[in-house]
Amino acid sequence: MFIEKDIQQIHQRGSDLSVVEEQVRYFENGFPFLQLSKAATVGDGVIRLADDEIAQVIGEFDKSAADGEIALLKFVPASGAATRMFKSLFSFLQEDKKDKSVDEFFTKLKDFAFYEDLKTSLAADGYDIESADEKTIASYFLTSKGLGYGELPKGLLKFHNYADRSRTPLEEHLVEGAKYANAGSNVQIHFTVSPEHRDKFEKLVVEVLPSYQTQYGVRYIVSFSEQKSSTDTIAVNLDNTPFREKDDSLLFRPAGHGALLENLGQLDADIIFIKNIDNVVPDSIKDDTITYKKALAGIVLRYQKKVFSYLDKLAAATDAALLDELDGFFRNELCVIPPAGFELWDDDKKKEYFVGKLDRPLRACGMVKNQGEPGGGPFWAENADGSSSLQIVESAQVDVDNADQNSIFKNSTHFNPVDLVCAVKNKRGELYDLKKFRDPLTGFITGKSKDGKELKAQELPGLWNGSMADWNTLFVEVPLITFNPVKTVNDLLREQHQ
Repeated sequence: MFIEKDIQQIHQRGSDLSVVEEQVRYFENGFPFLQLSKAATVGDGVIRLADDEIAQVIGEFDKSAADGEIALLKFVPASGAATRMFKSLFSFLQEDKKDKSVDEFFTKLKDFAFYEDLKTSLAADGYDIESADEKTIASYFLTSKGLGYGELPKGLLKFHNYADRSRTPLEEHLVEGAKYANAGSNVQIHFTVSPEHRDKFEKLVVEVLPSYQTQYGVRYIVSFSEQKSSTDTIAVNLDNTPFREKDDSLLFRPAGHGALLENLGQLDADIIFIKNIDNVVPDSIKDDTITYKKALAGIVLRYQKKVFSYLDKLAAATDAALLDELDGFFRNELCVIPPAGFELWDDDKKKEYFVGKLDRPLRACGMVKNQGEPGGGPFWAENADGSSSLQIVESAQVDVDNADQNSIFKNSTHFNPVDLVCAVKNKRGELYDLKKFRDPLTGFITGKSKDGKELKAQELPGLWNGSMADWNTLFVEVPLITFNPVKTVNDLLREQHQ
């Protein structure tokens, strides 16, 4: 299948030939659907915290953070381009197509945080924003002739207005970090960015960091990484033969957010907060976000202590009473059901099973009530070892042609807003090799095109679903106000962003 120059290209990319060959086999054989057992609901896989519980776990977290017992880090995937935010505006500019969203954009132009910048950009070339035609305004907004927002990542766009300045999502994450990822006045934040925009991110950080450090009395430690080209996946033709560029070289494509597992696995922290770049709100409604981020972290620390305690007990001595206690802990608290026939296993086999299930990364995932948003949700699902556990499941992983499976998926009560707090070290303080806890059979195959030719592309197991499939998982209900993504530019007109 691959000739010598292909193999050289693969090695030059930092990829492994056997991994690329495996990707081709996935194209040939497909990925199996995940078998859903049932939706995770409040009291059956989803934890609903009472007010006194929230106060208690936050208190535990705050004490650990203030005492310097734990290293905290905020991880923000920020490489996504903003192009899709402006789909309707691009259609208007390039094809003269106009819909209600375009009308709303121009009618409420003054309500956007970027209005003054756009006004200044137009004025520099002699245009008055009040009298300029809509096509000119759209051109100066979207292209490098003006602000170039259509060519920038979301993290660098101005989202929110304040009395003294307007803020980008990057800045809102800096503020959030000071509020809940603050360990002894040190705030570590890591952004994954695209190579072509990294310098712009770094420039903005240099500009704004001094004022935020002074305002919040913290020291920021901001770092960046890029999605590694070695994680790109090979593209194939519709007959599963390698897709070739015009120069006969192989085509590799970015493999989705699952590729960021490599970036995440190289960060040294005890507790890592994960949240998407565009899910930010102004200071006026940040309180709930801060409260529940701390609560999720407190839950993680509480369960981590339980896990480490059980590992110590298993190492010291094992008896039937301890094994029964662990069985209850997994079934009722970590929501892991052992394989069929488990009760017939001898004590040594049960001990080995429990050690393996305890000694792995741990995460608490915020879940909001389902409002019909497209995307994944919390479910009980079957695992390759015969056990069942909690999983975040995307629609592409479900056999929607199977009536029972489709019914389970559609009747989910909660939605995944990408609101995670992770513990990624073992009881000896060593980082887990996160790749060992990924389910390779949870990738995605999608249809794309290049130079007018159809092709098939492959995404790696998603960062918070298949890439974390073998983690211990806790689902915690969080309020809907903590989920305010910006998918289109007009979302910034919603009350939550004004």
